[in-house]
Order: sequence, then structure tokens, then C-alpha cells
Amino acid sequence: MTKPDPIDDVSIGGESIRLGQFVKFAGLLDSGGLGKEAIIDGYVTVNGEVDRRRGRQLQLGDVVAFDGRTARVRP
Repeated sequence: MTKPDPIDDVSIGGESIRLGQFVKFAGLLDSGGLGKEAIIDGYVTVNGEVDRRRGRQLQLGDVVAFDGRTARVRP
């Protein structure tokens, strides 16, 4: 039995943030360009589901995952 990946809590200092901004801010990807490609290609999930919209507004508590790393949106 494998342990689930740890979830990093990432404070955004507000109520919402766009998915494309969050993947870079949380350190899931190194650049906005890589984030754009990963999102469009369907490699990023939000709350367990693929979302290909870079501009999707994330809310507090949303969980974003990419390549075995997971981050939760916090205030």
C-alpha cells in the first residue's frame, strides 16, 4: 500500500487566484510557459479532475496536482 502524496498548503494572500498563476506560484512548475502547456495538455488536475482552463479561478481549499506534487489553496 502506497502513501498518498503530501499536500503543500500555499497561501495566496487573498480569496482567489487563476490556475495558471497558481501552478507557478506554488512551485509546481518553474515557469508560466511550462504551466500553460501542462494545463492545456491536461496534465494538471484541480480537485481530482483535469481542467484545461488556465484562467480558471481557484478558490480557497481547491487542490491542484501536477506530476506527483500537490498544493492546496490557502488564504
